[in-house]
Amino acid sequence: MDHLEIFKALSNKTRLDILNWLREPEASFPGQKDFGYEHGVCVGQIQQRAGLTQSTISEYLSVLQRAGLVKATRVGQWTYYQRNEAAFQALSQLIESEI
Repeated sequence: MDHLEIFKALSNKTRLDILNWLREPEASFPGQKDFGYEHGVCVGQIQQRAGLTQSTISEYLSVLQRAGLVKATRVGQWTYYQRNEAAFQALSQLIESEI
């Protein structure tokens, strides 16, 4: 876990919002209900909720993925994202023990 990458990823309000939304995908992305949440949330749903361009959201999700905070799953032509809860547990332990 690259601590600097994690803290850089967390330094943007929209990226923090995305992580918060992905915490409860059913409540945050009701438009995906018909497709289920098994693989996470489709990038299009995240983009619609954030109200930003797809390229901006894709970049934000790439930053979060490089930091290990989200996992991506490709299904056909779509990419779905979900939080990497193990990374949040490790981050919590890091903060408690080292910071």
